[in-house]
Amino acid sequence: MLSKEDTTDQSNLSLKRVVGLGSAIFLVAGNIIGTGVFKKIVPMAASGLSEKYILVAWLFAGIVTMFGAFSISGLAKLTTEAGGSVEYLRLCYGNFVSFLFGWGNFTIFGSGAIAAVGFVFAQSFNSLLPVPNPFDSLKNISIGFIHPFADSGIKILAISVIALLTWLNYRGIKKGTRLNNLITTSKVLGILLLIVLGIFFSSSSNIIDESSTPVKTLEGISFISIFFAVMLNAFWAYDGFASLPALSAELKNPKRNIPIAIITGVSVVLLLYVLINYAFMNSMPLHQLASMGANKVAAIVVAESILGRAGNVIISVLILLSTFGFLNVVILIYSRYYYRMAQENFFFKKASLVHPVYRTPSYALLYSMIWSCILVVSGSFDVLTDMVVFGGFVFYILLALGLIKKKRKGIIKEKIPGYPVAPVLFILFVSIVLVSTFIHDPVRTLSGIALILTGVPFYYFFKKRNLKNTATIKVKSDAVSTKEEIMK
Repeated sequence: MLSKEDTTDQSNLSLKRVVGLGSAIFLVAGNIIGTGVFKKIVPMAASGLSEKYILVAWLFAGIVTMFGAFSISGLAKLTTEAGGSVEYLRLCYGNFVSFLFGWGNFTIFGSGAIAAVGFVFAQSFNSLLPVPNPFDSLKNISIGFIHPFADSGIKILAISVIALLTWLNYRGIKKGTRLNNLITTSKVLGILLLIVLGIFFSSSSNIIDESSTPVKTLEGISFISIFFAVMLNAFWAYDGFASLPALSAELKNPKRNIPIAIITGVSVVLLLYVLINYAFMNSMPLHQLASMGANKVAAIVVAESILGRAGNVIISVLILLSTFGFLNVVILIYSRYYYRMAQENFFFKKASLVHPVYRTPSYALLYSMIWSCILVVSGSFDVLTDMVVFGGFVFYILLALGLIKKKRKGIIKEKIPGYPVAPVLFILFVSIVLVSTFIHDPVRTLSGIALILTGVPFYYFFKKRNLKNTATIKVKSDAVSTKEEIMK
């Protein structure tokens, strides 16, 4: 993608601070609002909890997310460098932990998320306008468990949209943030439309009829256990709140604006999530929502019940926009992790280069795109990302502990909202999630940890390379000094 006139020395170039507070808030909201909010009500309705307890679960999950937001906001006081969590982990625990997080994002978390969301976008598009499969005759060809030609049309579309959005973000962060502002506005307006339809134009009023949906006990499981499981479902829909600091080097006044953007973005999303779920349950009894099945999207069914076929199309387009917008944000954010790792010499060196014209981490974007597209073709992204959920929560705990560590040492002197209650409660909740995840699926959990630890040999490869480069530089420096002594 680099033209001849753009091949000036990139090693001394830096990213530009061009993203304002408004765009930062939109980035937080855009990175949280995915497709979960449109469909999570279905498994929640099947839990046996009443409408009011389901709303409380959304509220509590939002409060826990806010505790996490306070923690990340506090860490934003540490540095204005790019990289977000990669940099915070490096400053709190050193290169090894930071590398495992960053490498895990490149190989699994981040690239897997890009591949998965690209695939969901293509599937959603296919449900509106069927996509042909040009290699359908080869779909049974396999390489181990991989079927590269299965769903070839959807895979080609997914790769195309990933490439398109990478190209857009390659050409300047302002292009990516403007697109996010537009799409996030559309998503919020779409959610508000659903809220208005569900509350004011629905013929039902199920939310006040507690007797129709009593709290049950399922197979002896206690109410607290059921409530926690429902709350965990809600918590997944809030994920993404911690990603904005990856853009610290491109945000105006990041130490001030990151906390404001994260807390504002989470607050707006919390309000929207509680209201839209109220609207869902006001429109349709819980037993009907529960009977939809895992593959049904509640938002489409509710909108269709009120607006007919037009409602189906409107919400389908809204979900398509949500996945497209979320994909744009994660492509933008994850590349900054790899850029910062390369700056610290713990990634492929070219990823540290900044484009001389567009001032973006061009090679980091390209590396991310290439690996994400390979994961799309392999079809393995869902398996990989499901396996490393446990590891992702471990890093959340480490980040909150890192804030406490730096605050106690006096390195962070500023006042942090909610400190120390917020990080402590966040750590407690996420710890419960970790234990619950391990008990529920120990094999997948241990496999996920093993996947993350595959980064260990790569860490030592980069470390050895760094030592070798340092030794080479020292030899050259000594040679120059010797030559100068002789000349004297």
